[in-house]
Amino acid sequence: MDIKEILNETDHFAANAGCKIVEVDKHHAVVEMIVTSEHLNGGHVCQGGALFTLADLAIAALLNQNGELTFGISNNIMFVTSAKEGDHLCAEAIFVAEHHKIPSVEVRVTNQDNTLICHVTGMGYRKSMPLPKE
Repeated sequence: MDIKEILNETDHFAANAGCKIVEVDKHHAVVEMIVTSEHLNGGHVCQGGALFTLADLAIAALLNQNGELTFGISNNIMFVTSAKEGDHLCAEAIFVAEHHKIPSVEVRVTNQDNTLICHVTGMGYRKSMPLPKE
């Protein structure tokens, strides 16, 4: 199984939030989600935690695509505009620095109109062990 299959099957939190990895290679990862009523906060827009979950799955896919277990150690999210019910969101992660121990990535979350919803930066720590397959 590749990282897309592994995380789509084993990251139960992201799957329950409606997030799905659609593409991963050594340069980028793409995750999608449709905003439903279950994602809305008290202001009737997509809750920040749902947006972070979407971006976090893209980060995890990219950081772990080489088969080495890598955990996130630092993330920062900047909300630019609100996502609304029915929006089709896309999170694309790319490397900022592909360090062998402490890689860095950035993620742009956009909607179906390519409007920037939020920007996320992340840093990981690579363990000296393979990624679990289950």
